[in-house]
Order: sequence, then structure tokens, then C-alpha cells
Amino acid sequence: MILRLLLALNLFPSIQLTANKILVKQSPMLVVYNNAVNLSCKYTYNLFSKEFRASLYKGADSAVEVCVVFGNYSHQLQFQSNTGFNCDGKLGNETVTFYLWNLYVNQTDIYFCKIEVMYPPPYIDNEKSNGTIIHVKEKQLCSAHRFPDSPKPFWSLVVVSGLLAFYSLVATVALCICWVKSKRNRILQSDYMNMTPRRPGPTRKHYQPYAPARDFAAYRS
Repeated sequence: MILRLLLALNLFPSIQLTANKILVKQSPMLVVYNNAVNLSCKYTYNLFSKEFRASLYKGADSAVEVCVVFGNYSHQLQFQSNTGFNCDGKLGNETVTFYLWNLYVNQTDIYFCKIEVMYPPPYIDNEKSNGTIIHVKEKQLCSAHRFPDSPKPFWSLVVVSGLLAFYSLVATVALCICWVKSKRNRILQSDYMNMTPRRPGPTRKHYQPYAPARDFAAYRS
């Protein structure tokens, strides 16, 4: 019995502390591939008809205020940053979403959401959550000094493709010329082999008239 009382007394302050705090849940990690990210913070508190302040902090000690919005549901909320971040956001039913873009690798860090009820009293804020690690990938950086270098591989590829196309055209034309010449030679050779020799027409044989040999010795005698 005494043990139960002690446990109840020990738990009572923590329950009372939690009742006066806003619970916030965040994703443990977000990986940024296109230098932009949406970070949603879910809270367990009704902010309707209350003036509140929702903010996003960077670093394990929450030293840098990344983005903040202040107001209530009676007018349109305006998200802003006083530390050079590009931010916007949206407030939903028990959710505030921070939208960050143009992030750089050196902005990879842990980010914490903070919800504060400013009016009416009493002032209430949230227990510090576990935070969200935003990991910005280097290959997706939008660095201005990299843009002039990007066309070089493209033009190199164009030049190489043009040379290959030119050599292919020259080789094709040369093969066509050789093929035409070879075909012409084969046709001429075939015509020569199929040609039959002409037989000469009948010719008259000219015979010398026969003349008996004379015996000149008889004349002498």
C-alpha cells in the first residue's frame, strides 16, 4: 500500500507537467534530394481561438530560428525567416508544416518544432521533441558556379557524335562506290564470257594454174 502511494506521488508531478505541455511529434529523419523539404510537426492541442507562435529551430541547442509564424485562425498566417532561410508553411488541423527550399549541404542538421500559446493565459509551450534530422544531398545542390560547367559534357558528346556520324557516312559512301564498281565489273565479265565467236564467211580459194615443169635439158640437146 505504501509502495503504491509512493508511486502515485512520484507520477503525479510528471502527469501535471505533461498536462501543461503541448506534445509534438516529428519524423526522425528526412533526406533532401531536390534541395527542398516539407517538415510536418504534429501537436496535441487545440489552437483554435488562441494566439499562438509556431517556429522551427536548427541545431541540437536550438540556437538558430529557421522559420516562424505568429497569429491566430482569424486571419491568414505569414511564415517568415530572419536568418536567411527560404521558408513557407501551412497550418492544418493539429499539424503545422514548414516548407524549406534552396537548402545546402552545410545546412544538414537536426531541426526542432516549437508550439507556443501566447494568449489567453496561461502561457503554454511544448515539450522538446526528439527533432528531425534533415540530410541534404550534395548532388542536388543548386550552386550558381556549377551551371557554366554543365554544358561542357553535352557539347563534347555532340562533337563526338558528329564525328562518328561523319565517319559512318564516309564509310557508307565508300562501300557503296566499291559495291557499284564490283557489280559493274562482274556484269562486264559475264558479258565477255557469254559472247560466242563469229565464224568467218565462205572464202574462195585461189588455186594457181598448173603448169608442167619444163625440161630445159631437152631444148639444149
